[in-house]
Amino acid sequence: MNYKRSLAILKLVFILFLLIQTGYAQTKQQFILLSVNAKDAPKKILHSHETMSVQPGALTLVYPEWIPGEHGPTGPIVDMAGLKISANGKTISWRRDLVDMYAIHCQIPENETKLDVSFDFILPPEKEGFSAGASSTAKLCMISWNQVVLYPSSPKPNNIIITPSLILPDGWKYYTALTPKEFMEDSISFEPVSLNMLVDSPVLTGAYTRQINISLASGVPHFLDLVSDDKSALEMDTTHINEFKKLIVEANALFGAHHYNHYDFLCTLSDHTAHFGLEHHQSSDNRMSERTYINDTLFKRAAALLPHEYVHSWNGKYRRPAGLATGDFTTPMKDDLLWVYEGLTQYLGKVLTARSGLYTPEEYIEDLANVAAKLDNRPGRTWRPLQDTNDEAQLLYYARHDYDSWRRGTDFYDEGDLIWLEADITIRQLTKGKKSLDDFCKKFHGGESKGPQLKPYTFDDVVNGMNEIAPYDWRNFFLTCLQSLSPHAPLGGIEKGGWKLVYKDTPNDIERVHENAYGIVNLSYSLGITLSNHGKITDVIPGTPAAKAGLAPDMKLIAINGRKYSNDRIHEALKYTVDNSSPIEFIVANGEFYSTIDVDYHGGEHYPYLERDTTKPDLLSSIISPLVK
Repeated sequence: MNYKRSLAILKLVFILFLLIQTGYAQTKQQFILLSVNAKDAPKKILHSHETMSVQPGALTLVYPEWIPGEHGPTGPIVDMAGLKISANGKTISWRRDLVDMYAIHCQIPENETKLDVSFDFILPPEKEGFSAGASSTAKLCMISWNQVVLYPSSPKPNNIIITPSLILPDGWKYYTALTPKEFMEDSISFEPVSLNMLVDSPVLTGAYTRQINISLASGVPHFLDLVSDDKSALEMDTTHINEFKKLIVEANALFGAHHYNHYDFLCTLSDHTAHFGLEHHQSSDNRMSERTYINDTLFKRAAALLPHEYVHSWNGKYRRPAGLATGDFTTPMKDDLLWVYEGLTQYLGKVLTARSGLYTPEEYIEDLANVAAKLDNRPGRTWRPLQDTNDEAQLLYYARHDYDSWRRGTDFYDEGDLIWLEADITIRQLTKGKKSLDDFCKKFHGGESKGPQLKPYTFDDVVNGMNEIAPYDWRNFFLTCLQSLSPHAPLGGIEKGGWKLVYKDTPNDIERVHENAYGIVNLSYSLGITLSNHGKITDVIPGTPAAKAGLAPDMKLIAINGRKYSNDRIHEALKYTVDNSSPIEFIVANGEFYSTIDVDYHGGEHYPYLERDTTKPDLLSSIISPLVK
């Protein structure tokens, strides 16, 4: 055997050795016992204790920073307190990394192979934010596991196996997608899961609970899990229960398959927690006002929440943009495809809200009118393209709401709704009604019905998937929408679908629902302002009569035309502007300073509606028609 051949063989053997070692390192598992004591949840404290196997030497523990579904570095490490690390009863000192604030360094002594880590998580009182916002009251708590766990920086979270257990306040019940393993005297132990699946499976617990079975006839379990501050809020009527059952039927008909073994809608009903929705593979974290399911106005406000989060089981959890499928909680996420992740989900969620009966067809149309008008009156469109609202999403989620129309916010939700509506209409027109966006969803998000899976996608995958359904220049279609600096919203779907945006002098019913539920007065399309119930200006649209006259956010209207401000009086004043050449006179407080501001406006009240264009087929009504009769 010559020298060169021998060297080549040695190199090959060495490469094989590295591959074997690398494969071993990638599949090596870490086991952690995690116990969370939630007895002090009413006092806004969770107690966490972990036991994990370790090796002597340097060890870095990390706290989850980038939380799936929240699209940003939202891990609330500032609420971690009382950290203690020990081995064999002896305290181990630690120090935080000076660059990565979510990393904790420590040194494991010789001969020590087991580590104990304990800390408290201080549940926040503020209602703003997502899962890091208020999550507990005296009667309930939503436990997000990412808030109560530290874990070794290696291996990857999928190879970290957690056996979780939970101690609850006396008399409290719980709901979760986790599988219970053992019930002890005062705690519940769950089956071991990967750290990824643990974070993906929050626990909703409380004193007043109700579980409603909305399962399919096929036997796949689906539940509405309600926990409230008062048991009277749990009395959802049969009509709404049947609408949620219809939601399950329509969603599974749309996608043709599902990617969960069971599904729980975890519903927190409280006026003292943050209000939002957060998606998971086999459950969703849905937080609403206490009386949402027993008050018609509050129910309509939240009608599209559960459908949106449910759609995410397919679009967001199973199919996920590659930039968001990082596989860990430390790698920064890339939000550039949120117009698909959130925008398509917004569209499908609203469609399913109508198909299931949670919205009437009229309510769907009114909601779409409100979305179209809002986006068509955003001067920020002329400087910030929609793509940038995706790219900067991790910051925009927490931006203030003053001058919102000028700065633009997370517009990829509602504008995504309009873009995917136009895509749906385009497919229907290209194929003469033989295909629709439903076919894309079934092919792209469907597949086989199995448990939780992850299949990342890219922009090219979306374009290619659309072309498989209906050949078209989809790349240019989407890029034009994403890069446009047009002052007007993309209303092509509405117009091609046989409708047009118009304005009338009375609010539509869905607008009234939002005004009553949120306590606002929306005069965006007349004066160009929105107000709180007490006359405080919450926003002003640049270029409108209010802005030109000098009104601005955070000012407060004290009087109108010489009389004390009230919501009724400002509506009356607007009505009289049509036949009155005089300006509206406001006395305004700007902090400690008062002034009189005249607004030269004579157009009356304006509120958005969609009106039928009878020269075109009504495709919108076809889109929201149920798939299962």
